[in-house]
Amino acid sequence: QDVAATGRLSSTDPNLQNIPIRTAEGREIRSAFIPSEEGWKLLSADYSQVELRVLAHFSQDETLQQAFIDDEDIHSNVAAEVYDVPVDEVTAEMRRGAKAVNFGVIYGQSAFGLAKALGIENSEAAEFIDSYFRQYPGVEAFMLDTLRTVHRDRRVSTILGRHRNVADVRDPESLKDKRQRNLAERIAINTVIQGSAADIIKVAMISVLERLKTDDFQARLLLQIHDELVFEVAAEEVERLTVMVREEMMSAVELSVPLKVDICVGDNWAQCK
Repeated sequence: QDVAATGRLSSTDPNLQNIPIRTAEGREIRSAFIPSEEGWKLLSADYSQVELRVLAHFSQDETLQQAFIDDEDIHSNVAAEVYDVPVDEVTAEMRRGAKAVNFGVIYGQSAFGLAKALGIENSEAAEFIDSYFRQYPGVEAFMLDTLRTVHRDRRVSTILGRHRNVADVRDPESLKDKRQRNLAERIAINTVIQGSAADIIKVAMISVLERLKTDDFQARLLLQIHDELVFEVAAEEVERLTVMVREEMMSAVELSVPLKVDICVGDNWAQCK
């Protein structure tokens, strides 16, 4: 594994981070990955919406923070706002659109880009983005503050103080449309959010590996895939490993909102989702 510019780990020869999960072919490929020991299991521990939680921490947006504190479904909340329906009437299709808004807005996607991704009109996509920022005004304030900082300092920092130099960021006060981001500006915001998420899982990896040794586990850490850790574990250790991994991942870095970890166990990798 190597490190991308944001701080995320990358994978080569083979690139196991890019094996799809949502296609039949991808699931078939994943089903070929099995534990190396007879009677063992694979265990997947995945941070839930960690980048949005990092955004809530940095932006200090009260609505976004409270949603995570209350363990609400952020995508459904946004869908209810942008489609103007009660949360309990949000459909799967609405939630899918809101998910695209959530992640698109963070990384500077334009109304045109969102419209293309969702197959809707530009005007409708623009209204979705407006609705998002009305619901979470602290997010837009955080983004503008980040751009002011990087325009001044020519660099951004992650939650653990790792720096990345970024040139060509314009003064946001000089822009007629403060939501139109050039590449450097998208990189700046992306580095703070995605880079901080990368910091968190790397701290978690170190803590988990230490506990595997000190607590005399047979289990082995096999893979890190963005926000997910994959282990092989003896069947009799599954419960104990689940408790330990969740504990270490949730306490890796202290945020203003709780970190949440989803854990799944299976006989092969395809079953761990």
